[in-house]
Amino acid sequence: MNVISRSGLADLIARKSKDVQTEVLAWYRIARGAAWDSFSSVRRQFPDADFVNGLLVFNVRRNRYRLIVFPVFHRHKLYVKALLSHKEYDKGEWKTRWLQ
Repeated sequence: MNVISRSGLADLIARKSKDVQTEVLAWYRIARGAAWDSFSSVRRQFPDADFVNGLLVFNVRRNRYRLIVFPVFHRHKLYVKALLSHKEYDKGEWKTRWLQ
């Protein structure tokens, strides 16, 4: 998968505590090497991933953070949208920004 963008992901990580950095970079390496063509193929590698109105939501750091990604499966692209703490995610403000 083409993860867009690595620099954007690095910016999101820089804004969070260091404890999330290792796990998000591990996710990046897995996603970059994957050939996901559907949500079910994502779930084979990330069983706790969710699909919320067209967005993939990955649990990071034992559910302390949520990585939100917009997939375009037929083009093998993932657009990184946000890295939120569980508290920020639960507020739901991200839904009004990326869900139409």
